[in-house]
Amino acid sequence: MHSILNEKGDIMVQVHVLVTFEGKSYLTNVLTNPNTSEEEIYRLAYEQVQKQWQNN
Repeated sequence: MHSILNEKGDIMVQVHVLVTFEGKSYLTNVLTNPNTSEEEIYRLAYEQVQKQWQNN
């Protein structure tokens, strides 16, 4: 996990998440507020992987 400042100067964290999608594992990154729950971070990561597959 890495801390990052966004354009507004707010602290964000970069979280590496392993997502299983359609039987395969994907490692993706989520930039989020440090107070975001693990469930929400996983949901965001899953949606990122899902969207990438829909765009291919």
